[in-house]
Amino acid sequence: MGDPISVTTVAEGVARIQWQGEPSVDELRREVAAALGDHQRVETLVGLDDRAAQRTATWAGLLKEGVSRGLTVDGEVADRVVYARVREDRPVDHPEGFRSLLNSFLPRKRAISQMLVRDDAGRVLLCQLTYKRDWDLPGGVVEVGESPRLAVQREVEEELGLDLEPGGLVLTDWLPAWGGWDDAVCLVFDGGTHPAAILDGVVKQEREIRSVRFCTLEEVDELAADFTARRVRAAVEGSQPYTESGR
Repeated sequence: MGDPISVTTVAEGVARIQWQGEPSVDELRREVAAALGDHQRVETLVGLDDRAAQRTATWAGLLKEGVSRGLTVDGEVADRVVYARVREDRPVDHPEGFRSLLNSFLPRKRAISQMLVRDDAGRVLLCQLTYKRDWDLPGGVVEVGESPRLAVQREVEEELGLDLEPGGLVLTDWLPAWGGWDDAVCLVFDGGTHPAAILDGVVKQEREIRSVRFCTLEEVDELAADFTARRVRAAVEGSQPYTESGR
């Protein structure tokens, strides 16, 4: 017999399962299955640093959903990792069910797509953004299920009103965690060389773009954050297909 397991109804159709120590995984799975016979959803809340309980929740077939912040636990405010299973989830021994389980807790990394657009003088197109002081290459975050190549084309059209076909990938730059952001991978695509007069066709998305201009590399150093300037130089030089914070 494993450690004690308790199941409590916490809302209509929702059960919360809790345990102490390291219960038998088989017994925990049976309790989850039994609870799903009477409830639509079974969940558990696990401490951020409780790796053993997180493993136990996963072995029991509960999918990691995220972190619920600012909960009151035993009279104190705390954050908890939420694991849950709903009645419609595929069984864990089904290939799709097992992949869904893995997908719920395996690391996910943010992807950013940017475009390197140059004029006939070799200057680089930079955008002054409304939400930060630094200038940056045009582009943005890749949406879930979206191709990075299509993402940068979409972002450039939304932000600048320019329909530019992305060329090849010129640089992959890893960005470490910084200023409240998790780490990310930035993919820089070739946007080609165009006459400087292309700026006449720019229609700025006012919520995000203050100004747009072609800049020399020296101006990039002045206007952009140091890691952005390094990324731009690496992309222009084209000698390194992969950098970390532009290095």
